[in-house]
Order: sequence, then C-alpha cells, then structure tokens
Amino acid sequence: QVQLVESGGGSVQAGGTLRLSCVVSQYTRTMSLYCAGWFRQTPGKQREAVAAIDREGRTSYPDSMKGRFTVSQDNTKDTLFLQIVDLKPEDTAKYYCAIDPQCARPIIGQFSPHLYKYRGQGTQVTVSS
Repeated sequence: QVQLVESGGGSVQAGGTLRLSCVVSQYTRTMSLYCAGWFRQTPGKQREAVAAIDREGRTSYPDSMKGRFTVSQDNTKDTLFLQIVDLKPEDTAKYYCAIDPQCARPIIGQFSPHLYKYRGQGTQVTVSS
C-alpha cells in the first residue's frame, strides 16, 4: 500500500504563486518505474488532470495547463511538487497527487485518473480576486 500526503495549499490572491508538495510513503527511488500525476477537482465537476511525471523526470501537461503549472520531484525525499504561478480564481480546487508504482507507459498523455492506483486526500487551493 502506497500512501500520499499533499500539503502546501491555502488561500492566496490572484497573481500569486503556490508550491504544492506530495510525500510518497513508499520510497520512489526504489520504484523502478512509476508514473505520477497531479489532478484537481471542484465540487460538482470531474477530476481534471494538471500534470504528469515519470521516474526519469519526463513530464506531460494537458494543453489547458501548459504555461503556469510545473511538476517536479525530489526522489531523495520521495516528494513530488506542483508549482502554480499567476494563480487565477478558476484555479480554486482541491489538488490531488496520484501514483502508479508499476507504470511502464510513456508519460505523454497519462491524464486519466483511472491510470493511477493510489492517490492522496488532497490539499485545498483557494484563489481570491
């Protein structure tokens, strides 16, 4: 069982920057192959992919997320990151990280939540105008 714990959310004004973190309980550096993703969801809407990253650090973003979102990782600390710049009110959502620890798929386009076996409880981001 892999557990993920997100942090770093909060209430910010539009134009600000946040860096979300996701600590993975199982050592990512021992996973020979994995895919990880960040998603967000607001009440009444489907979960939306924000970014994906694999063990080698290759990244993929949906077209709608390119430019203001950056996914990264620190395998020495078993932590994933999502930086969001120039925050907008429409970024208000709960942000989740998720991981598939046995992923051999190319990371490009890995945006379906169903591809990831484990996910965290999320961290809330609220952006005011």
